[in-house]
Amino acid sequence: MKNTRRQFLQKGTFLSAPLIINSSVLGRGNATAANSKVQLACIGVGGQGTGNMNNFIQDDRVKVVAVCDVDRAHRQRALNIAKLSDKDGCSDYRELINRKDIDAVMIATPDHWHSMITVAAANSGKDIYCEKPLASSIGEGRFVTKTVLENKRVLQCGTWRRSGVHSRMACEWVRNGYIGKLKKVDVGVPGKFHIQGGYTGNEKEQKAPDGFDYKMWAGTTPDAPYTAARCHFNFRWIDDYAPGYVTDWGAHFIDVAHWGMDSDNGGPIEIVANKVKRREATIYDAVESFDIRYVYPDNVELRMFSTENTSEWGTKFIGEEGSIYVENHKLITDPTELMRKKLGPNDKRLYTSKNHHRNFIDCVLSRKETASSVESAHRAASACHLGAIAAKLNRSLRFDPKSEKFVDDNEADALIMRKYHGDWKLS
Repeated sequence: MKNTRRQFLQKGTFLSAPLIINSSVLGRGNATAANSKVQLACIGVGGQGTGNMNNFIQDDRVKVVAVCDVDRAHRQRALNIAKLSDKDGCSDYRELINRKDIDAVMIATPDHWHSMITVAAANSGKDIYCEKPLASSIGEGRFVTKTVLENKRVLQCGTWRRSGVHSRMACEWVRNGYIGKLKKVDVGVPGKFHIQGGYTGNEKEQKAPDGFDYKMWAGTTPDAPYTAARCHFNFRWIDDYAPGYVTDWGAHFIDVAHWGMDSDNGGPIEIVANKVKRREATIYDAVESFDIRYVYPDNVELRMFSTENTSEWGTKFIGEEGSIYVENHKLITDPTELMRKKLGPNDKRLYTSKNHHRNFIDCVLSRKETASSVESAHRAASACHLGAIAAKLNRSLRFDPKSEKFVDDNEADALIMRKYHGDWKLS
């Protein structure tokens, strides 16, 4: 788990330039010609965004042509890495979104910007690599999905475990019945906020530093006084921006769970959140401790819980005849003999991708579906948001995954769509 944890904790949270593919390289049917480079813009180039950009730079089919970030220091660092000039950088993604020389965008902003930028990119004919979670609410996620599909865009969500061999093996064994009928899935995530910078969440209001566009960073969220404790990596512990580890790690592990459960087009019908705890008298007000239980239509129970036991971080499938635990490079089966099991000629095989970033470019060129498609990413994020809503309301909920509405519950329905602050609109 050490490698995985380090990768997660180094995530950045700033606005960066989108991945962009030059329209001049498009072949027939809006497909990029096989001998052309995909022109990419990167929006949000903090730690995670810069990591994504570096992965794309290593692909000789890609040319990074623009960088966007509200933090000048991050933007300049990314421009230097991509060997671009100052004119290729900006702090407002809208300066890039309608450029005809951009084919695709990479989005690694704070969560509350994912939907807005993805929709704008899709409507302008660009393909999208977007970090998880796909959206900040269930309603946004459905709107994003509809927009991407209507515009026939390629989208890859950053739920990269779908490009991991161990996740695929585990899900194929589950789907083909090698642990018997699936009964339960356990999803363990960290239970204590990993606050960077030594902040307490009680810091006084400050003046935003030169080179940091705090107003643009906050964007669609309610007005709040600037403090360094609020921004960048630590946004994820503040409820106006994200519900903590429920979506931060939950989006990854529930995505794997859904893959094994064959639930990429559905979701739970009952949700209840227990043992819910939040920090008091601090800006870090997202749920920090929880035990959320979901029931799916086939009577499979999924449990997402917070724990400091790192050996429980990940996804564990429990069937009538055995179990499989998987997380990144770690794969444990019971019985152990299952580790040597090879699929038979009639067994179901799942999507094979060996590199998440290269898979995106493969699909940009071929126009095929990605490993982490928009619908699967939306459903995984939605399950997380359902858990966050149950934790907020502190009661059990019933949900219709087909209509994506709660059953006879106006109070819960009011939380399906995140309310935007100011003049921002998702359209």
